[in-house]
Amino acid sequence: MTDHSFISQVEVLSVSDTGRRRRWTDAEKVRIVEESYAAPRMAAATARHYEISRSLLTRWRRLAREGLLIGNGDRTHFAAVAVTPEVATDAQCRADEMSHDRVEIILPNGRRLVTAASTETSTLARLIQVVERA
Repeated sequence: MTDHSFISQVEVLSVSDTGRRRRWTDAEKVRIVEESYAAPRMAAATARHYEISRSLLTRWRRLAREGLLIGNGDRTHFAAVAVTPEVATDAQCRADEMSHDRVEIILPNGRRLVTAASTETSTLARLIQVVERA
């Protein structure tokens, strides 16, 4: 017999080990959605970064808007906001300056958020995120 024997070496890979389908936790989905809202036109770049399709990211964003995608056990609800121009008189400006129970936050996008000083920090953080995206 000769030493020339052909033995094929076959390696069987399981789909669960190397497949493209990944499992994302809700917390990861929320983090990815928040990252996609970080700046204008970030959805496509975020999808490329995490190697997911834009349609999947769009679906996750819709679920987050509808309050169906929860991250750390809390449900975030979005409310409709109407921005109207406000014409303030000098007396109103002085009255606002005199009130100590109100906080005014001017965001980088130029919008102004006025809220009670007793507002919880978690609620205030959510308000700021919503107003920044609006």
